[in-house]
Amino acid sequence: MDALFLILFSVSIVSLVSILAVFFLKVGSQRLFWIISFAAGTMLGAAFLDMLPEAVEVSGGSVLVYSLAGIAGFFILEHFIHWHHHRHESKSLKSAVYPILVGDAIHNFVDGTVIAASFLTDVRVGIAATAAIIFHEVPQELGDAGILIYSGLSRFKAAVFNFASAITAFVGALLAFYFNARFEWLNVILVSFAAGGFIYIAAGDLLPELRKELDVKKSGVHIMLFLSGIMAIWLIIRVVGAV
Repeated sequence: MDALFLILFSVSIVSLVSILAVFFLKVGSQRLFWIISFAAGTMLGAAFLDMLPEAVEVSGGSVLVYSLAGIAGFFILEHFIHWHHHRHESKSLKSAVYPILVGDAIHNFVDGTVIAASFLTDVRVGIAATAAIIFHEVPQELGDAGILIYSGLSRFKAAVFNFASAITAFVGALLAFYFNARFEWLNVILVSFAAGGFIYIAAGDLLPELRKELDVKKSGVHIMLFLSGIMAIWLIIRVVGAV
């Protein structure tokens, strides 16, 4: 199947899922924390079981440097966005809408480049990366949508703004696809950088949220879902690799 079709189809699925999540899930609900648990597992599974091993096979140890750059890059980006959020919070919730949309646009652009680079590396890597992004995007988009709604926007308008910011994912995917034809090493760098980003988001953002749960039974559910996320990526790798 044509690589560009798979890339654009995957970006479309990611964008659609994140937009529909605004309508079908309630911000702060227990289901959201279930998704966060599963997302943490899929992101770490995609990074360690598929993206990094595939990149190491192509270019060796330099991949670890790019992954470290990914962790540092996502750390800086997240703090830059949070700085904008907190800077405007004291004035009005409405003033937080702009930095949220800008942050989403940048994040979606990166997601698009990751999906493209992953599919250009291997279809299996592309599917695993797309699955991890989907389960990460749902809780993130819900959180951002919650702020937009609390800022005075309707649920419909919040979804429209999310869709507008999702367009940058297609821009990122097309740019990564276009330039990959000229620079074969580019997709290795992007996949390695994205793997570092996945590790940072899962270990730095998602898992600390789950550690706040003190109820033993709920914590057990979170652990099972976290491990299920890792297992899901492993199964995807095995199934797609056998085809």
